[in-house]
Amino acid sequence: MGKLILYGIDLSPPVRACLLAFKALNLPFEYKPIDLMKLEHLSEAYLKMNPQHTVPTLEDDGNFIWDSHAIMAYLVSKYGKDDALYPKELLKRAVVDQRLHFESGVMFQGGLRNIMTPLLVRNQTKIPQYQIDAIGEIYNFLETFLKDNTYMAGEHVTIADFCIISTTTSLVGFKEIDASKCPKLTAWIKRMQSLPYYQEANGVGAAKIVGLIKSKQLTIVP
Repeated sequence: MGKLILYGIDLSPPVRACLLAFKALNLPFEYKPIDLMKLEHLSEAYLKMNPQHTVPTLEDDGNFIWDSHAIMAYLVSKYGKDDALYPKELLKRAVVDQRLHFESGVMFQGGLRNIMTPLLVRNQTKIPQYQIDAIGEIYNFLETFLKDNTYMAGEHVTIADFCIISTTTSLVGFKEIDASKCPKLTAWIKRMQSLPYYQEANGVGAAKIVGLIKSKQLTIVP
């Protein structure tokens, strides 16, 4: 096995999702922090690895992969002892893929990033109510996904759970989850938090981003 290096910052939900996957697979790797505020992701060296200059980036024996979903699928497919985290059976995989696309397109891009980017780049602390409402809708969808499932894509943890927990535990900085309305989602979060590697891989970074959000003294506007 070649040397695995993950480049990222633990404030980033996609980076934390990959950290969860590494820990679940019990894979040895080197973690190299990338300081986005110092624009390290725009350095010549980083752009050679990842011209899209996003985090995370995975280096595997001189080869580079970016996008957390692609990285996790790659790690399981190449290094997993089995396919439990990313099933080979087509129907099961399709369900996992749907959840991954939901997380990337609806939760992360449509929910978190659309608020975080103006907040961090322009210090825009006035958040439109519709964006907060959209987060509530995301929680409702997740509750529906869990209607007949213990985890997001079935009865076992998959990489879909890693993506979704990392983003969900960031979104709560803007809108808390109402346990009375989303009891299954609340129970799933506790289930994920009970994983032995959860706190190190996701809990610490999630607390940082929620703390950052809370420090901004946001105002919700119509």
